[in-house]
Amino acid sequence: MDFSDMKRYVDDRPQDGVFRVHRDVFSDQALFELEQRHIFERTWCFLGLESQIARTRDFLTNWIGRTPILVTRNDDGAIVGLINVCRHKAVLLRHEEAGNAGVHICPYHGWSFDANGHNVHVKNTRTACYPAAFDAESHDLLRLPRTASYRGFIFGSLSAEVPELGDFLGDMRFFIDLIADQGPQGIELVPGRAVYTYNANWKLQLDNGVDPYHLTSTHASFLDVQAVRRKGEGNVESRSFDWRKRDEFPAGAMNFRNGHSAVWMRQPEPEKRPIAPAMDEIRARVGEQRAEWMLNARNLQIFPNMQIADAISPMLRTFRPLAVDRTEMRAWCLAPIGEPRALRAWRLRQYEDFFNPGGMATPDDTVIYEDAQRGMAASPLDFLQGYSRGLGAAVSGGGEAGAALGLDPATSVEGRYDMFNEVAFHGPYREWARLMEAGLSGRRAWA
Repeated sequence: MDFSDMKRYVDDRPQDGVFRVHRDVFSDQALFELEQRHIFERTWCFLGLESQIARTRDFLTNWIGRTPILVTRNDDGAIVGLINVCRHKAVLLRHEEAGNAGVHICPYHGWSFDANGHNVHVKNTRTACYPAAFDAESHDLLRLPRTASYRGFIFGSLSAEVPELGDFLGDMRFFIDLIADQGPQGIELVPGRAVYTYNANWKLQLDNGVDPYHLTSTHASFLDVQAVRRKGEGNVESRSFDWRKRDEFPAGAMNFRNGHSAVWMRQPEPEKRPIAPAMDEIRARVGEQRAEWMLNARNLQIFPNMQIADAISPMLRTFRPLAVDRTEMRAWCLAPIGEPRALRAWRLRQYEDFFNPGGMATPDDTVIYEDAQRGMAASPLDFLQGYSRGLGAAVSGGGEAGAALGLDPATSVEGRYDMFNEVAFHGPYREWARLMEAGLSGRRAWA
């Protein structure tokens, strides 16, 4: 097939009121292979939190597309990004998600590496009869070309050409700050996580994380549960929000450069937020405006592989494409470091109620993704029509909210929450098309 013109897949004509995505973007095997090379291997990807590797020699593992990654804190306290593959036979070096070790030993032939990735031992060298050419080679682990952090969020890239991390994140840093500043000591992942797979394309989760439109239909059963709780029955400790109160409240979406986007809503029940009891301290530390925005509901999409949902209690979600129709999900509850036990319990009850695989939302969404993937096989189907809500109200720049916050997104939209706008999808797909076009034409992805 001819993949030279990405307009065949992302029909982006805002001047004509048109934004559409072709079903092949979710179902074509050749496109999936190209995504690995031209998107995941050419941009920044989220890897973990600094708080996960707080001590010397702590490590965590992750993936950038198909490439296994090992992130360590070396003896000097610096964060090092490595390819989690032994140089001898390409065996995965570490299978654990996290741990602490001064030496990483390959389980196949025993080659060993320190926290910097330096090769410190090759088994049986005295009797090996290695030639001089072998001894002249480096046996150290391969380093990620780029590793950097912003506010404790660690990112890595397989391409040395990416811009500085701060430039890549741009104004999305404001929304990351709203997470990082919820506690005076920063943010951490609550111990424990959910890992699961679904049989559908990764971009169905990319969409869902900033999709307010599906809420009242996909999760209709949760609305029924909330109605029962308002009578004082059931799991009232979860302090679930009354979604009926949201429709008339101000809401909007912002698309930032490099594929990031955010949806937001003024929170009608701020007293139910787990940070509510700490608001006096937060206001004193970050100011009135940022504190009020912490109370607002916000869902963030950091292109290409990470989302933060802070519409109930904050959670972090990553997704890894395993195949064109299979995706691995990882989800954590986010919390301020040193949070009082009562507030941590409040947060966990909200998180597990909605986001856990056994909660009220995740099973609904997963079934829908798989149904959608089956539907993508419908041969008469071409362009999907799920990207137009709110387009008629979209503007260049940040609108009133952006101006008040000093943000300059590429596009934005504001209105009532029940607009349920789909504008936040546009930024990620524009970046998807840009990176794909650059890779297929042989151009540099970054100036």
